[in-house]
Amino acid sequence: MKAIFQSGLHEPAQYIDLETPVAGPGEVIVQIKAAAINHRDVYVQHGLYPKMKLPVVLGSDGAGVVVETGEGVDPAWLTQEVIINPALDWGSNPHFYGADFRILGMPENGTFAEYLKIDARYLHPKPAHLTFEQAAAFPLAGLTVWRALMTRAKLRTDQPERVLITGIGGGVALTALQFAVATGAEVWVTSGSEDKLQRAKDLGATGGVIYRDADWAKTLLAQAGGGKGGYFDVIIDSAAGPGFAKLVDVAAPGGRIVFYGGTTGNIMDVVPSKVFFKQLNIFGTTMGTESEFADMIRFVEANQLVPVLDEVFPLAEAEQALRKMESGKQFGKLVLQVS
Repeated sequence: MKAIFQSGLHEPAQYIDLETPVAGPGEVIVQIKAAAINHRDVYVQHGLYPKMKLPVVLGSDGAGVVVETGEGVDPAWLTQEVIINPALDWGSNPHFYGADFRILGMPENGTFAEYLKIDARYLHPKPAHLTFEQAAAFPLAGLTVWRALMTRAKLRTDQPERVLITGIGGGVALTALQFAVATGAEVWVTSGSEDKLQRAKDLGATGGVIYRDADWAKTLLAQAGGGKGGYFDVIIDSAAGPGFAKLVDVAAPGGRIVFYGGTTGNIMDVVPSKVFFKQLNIFGTTMGTESEFADMIRFVEANQLVPVLDEVFPLAEAEQALRKMESGKQFGKLVLQVS
């Protein structure tokens, strides 16, 4: 089979031939039709995770068709169109993953291949309204967002809340925008470009500001109609870093700030009194449980949500797609058409 192989650190991903896997007990073989790229794949290339294990087939996101079932697997899965949960062995504690938790695409071989061997419990029927390319874009981003918005922030659906999503343009932030809008929330965004702000508005955002501006927090509160005490009930962030203190400023009293990344570094200059006098809740989050993945898929189906795709590449051009991901120029998901 053809696959995208990462043999060493800081090297280009290779398009090579590998032996097609065979299903063992409890496993299936999925013929991958489409796979989506995440920042995680770039981070694996650069060795930014502990306990790195190379070589490996990259890729956490995928959708395809079951072509083989192993011993003990319901044969009804054969020929089924499926979407794959990339969060493996979360464990029994819903609040924190266990010691065996890992994500598809390192250390196990991932979805950037014509065939994938995977435990059958990580299969879910592909939502019928989605193409394979669209379905492949949801797993990692959708699971991350679902846990952040629904489990950690406990976004209310009985009454509209005011939500801020930072760094709009990437797959997770755009998925957060779509999920929040679907609940009826009033959603604002930050971005590095006016074009991305306008495209976010086209997707349902009320408005937004450029985070490169020194006074973006004051501008945002003025535009949204919030006072000095803050405005946003829920804030979803991936940057952390020096700008995190301004998230504390724009959060409403009793607000919930959830961050799933730290792309701009360590959190600094947060005034403690602003946190405790405003009774703020600050949560860290990453990935999610098997039940959260199932809930996310049901939400996507119920609301007929379709992810934003930036560009679709053939599998052989995965390295070019990874470099585009690294450049940050995309708006939406970068997807590989596999077979």
